[in-house]
Amino acid sequence: MSDTSTRDTVILGSGCAGLTAAIYAARANLKPLVLEGHEPGGQLSITTLVENFPGWPEGVQGPELIENMKQQAARFGAELQMTELVSADLSKHPYVLDLGPGKEPIHTRTLIIASGASARWLSLPSEQALIGHGVSSCATCDGFFASGKEIAVIGGGDSAMEEALFLTRFATKVTLINRTDRFRASRIMMERATAHPSIQLLSSTVVEEVLGVEQKEVRGLRLRNVKTGERTELPVSFMFLGIGHTPNAKPFHGQLDLDPDGYILTHGNVFVTRNGRDVPGVFACGDIQDRRYRQAITAAGTGCMAALEAEKFLEDHGR
Repeated sequence: MSDTSTRDTVILGSGCAGLTAAIYAARANLKPLVLEGHEPGGQLSITTLVENFPGWPEGVQGPELIENMKQQAARFGAELQMTELVSADLSKHPYVLDLGPGKEPIHTRTLIIASGASARWLSLPSEQALIGHGVSSCATCDGFFASGKEIAVIGGGDSAMEEALFLTRFATKVTLINRTDRFRASRIMMERATAHPSIQLLSSTVVEEVLGVEQKEVRGLRLRNVKTGERTELPVSFMFLGIGHTPNAKPFHGQLDLDPDGYILTHGNVFVTRNGRDVPGVFACGDIQDRRYRQAITAAGTGCMAALEAEKFLEDHGR
């Protein structure tokens, strides 16, 4: 008989990927435990209107979409816990999850990692106050709202260049702001950006403040030239961050194969490896393993896949 104190499946993360996995796992009677993590709801919890998630012709607020998914998962028997993983021992099976001092470790037969990737911000109080009100870390998600407006993109790498080029479809002018005089982007991306008539490059410049907090919408940026100290104001209606994301994979360093930036490597969509070999019963989905698309719908899709693979693993191993 199985040890009843051991979970069939634990899901790390409560964004689109984790909650979709929870819905599918709960419907399969796996009674999943969802550890919500340090950013409950993921990126959607700080997103306003979501217009590209199927089934919502008028759009839906990000927090509302997440709350609906939580209720749907709970309805089928998923248990959600407001805690995060401190460390994991994947060297033996069932796997052991440590939630920190004073908390009982959790043993689980399968593990679905949906802990996501956190956007890198400038850590300005004004920036944080305007996230979802003109400050965004996702051009694909929010570019449409910048239609006919002048905007700024922060960053100097390929990600910033890609975002700036994409945003020229909507904005009348895109100002790319980089803190140094050297852009880290590849040569071809730099050539594309500099050749575009709607893109202006500002180097050796940092954002000191995002204007418009009182109006609850971005009105402009207060800039400082790091070489001369000169301060100026740039009138824009949107600020997009193109300085990358940090994958939330710290508990798995040294235990799973990661790419150079710390994203979990997967094959067959959701299967994880250690030293190139599959780790039985452990799956990753959503932004923790997707550095390209990072959309709610693609995260939900891989969450579904991970849950189905966890169910199959348990069936194959005599659950």
